[in-house]
Amino acid sequence: MKIFYAIQATGNGHISRAAELYPYLQKYGEVDFYLSGSNYGLKTQLPIAYRSRGLSLAYNQANGSVDIRRTFNNIKLRKLIKEAKQLPLHKYDLILNDFEFSTSLACMLKGLPSIHVGHQASFQSRLVPRPPSKDIIGEWILKHFVRSEKHIGFHFKQYDTDIYPPVIKTSILRARPSNEGHITVYLSQYSDQFLFEQLSLLTQHKFHVFSSRVESIYEEQNVTFFPVNGDLFSKSMILSQGVITGAGFETPAEALYLNKKLMVIPLKGQYEQKCNAAALLDYDVTVLERIDGFFATHFTQWIHDTNPILLDSVYPIPLLMEKIFGCSPARMDELHDVVVPLIPKSIMH
Repeated sequence: MKIFYAIQATGNGHISRAAELYPYLQKYGEVDFYLSGSNYGLKTQLPIAYRSRGLSLAYNQANGSVDIRRTFNNIKLRKLIKEAKQLPLHKYDLILNDFEFSTSLACMLKGLPSIHVGHQASFQSRLVPRPPSKDIIGEWILKHFVRSEKHIGFHFKQYDTDIYPPVIKTSILRARPSNEGHITVYLSQYSDQFLFEQLSLLTQHKFHVFSSRVESIYEEQNVTFFPVNGDLFSKSMILSQGVITGAGFETPAEALYLNKKLMVIPLKGQYEQKCNAAALLDYDVTVLERIDGFFATHFTQWIHDTNPILLDSVYPIPLLMEKIFGCSPARMDELHDVVVPLIPKSIMH
């Protein structure tokens, strides 16, 4: 069986999840990855067969928001349509899509089925938490950015059918958390200089700041800057006192699984992160709208007074594979003779 796996590379969570799933997918067949987007800093050893700039968000790092004008100026619709038409999806028996637009468009143009697998797939359900004020455009994007015959979503809780607990990295699952006193920080929407100016004021605390703009580790006062590296980041988080990050999904889920103090600062203008922040309130996570002149006060209260609720439920990857393929790897030789609920026979050999 040949498997096409499309990854939305806005942020690093999609890449991390794909890396965890890859060894299990290999038991079912040959996997080619399509990496779409430019806002990621995580290097990957995945076999990337196709690459594209896709649709990527542009950030205003002065205030930690989405730069709407630059984002739309970067969209080249004709190029996206051309790339979608050129994707050789007919060569594959199964198409997995982790919130990637070009693959969804290609499937629509070519009349091919696919399975939407990932955190964003959970937002097909109205039961998934939203902020008090809904964003009409944001809602439309979450529900229609990827069209698919089947949606398998991940979230902090199993809010609905076909929504499952997070897939947690093996290194986190096997970790023995401890507290060496530093705070792990990953806020890609802010510049390194801005973060340093804010964190250096908190002289009694040490910070590990991870940045895609850093090539090697260096220390300045109470702040140590690290390049974006999965192993380094996991180690820092495992040994941290707490974690400050955006309101994405994978990193907050891992921090809660490690039972770390967690503060999230949603990327302004990113509706999905506002939804995640709303869900994290149920875990007693501190949510800030932005870093401003009161950050030191918020930080002090957070570090001394908050104790987030442990995330104690994860989704075993072998079960996810059986949910996708309809059987265990040992039965792959019998695929033609069984009813596979998620893989239409029209795209099977």
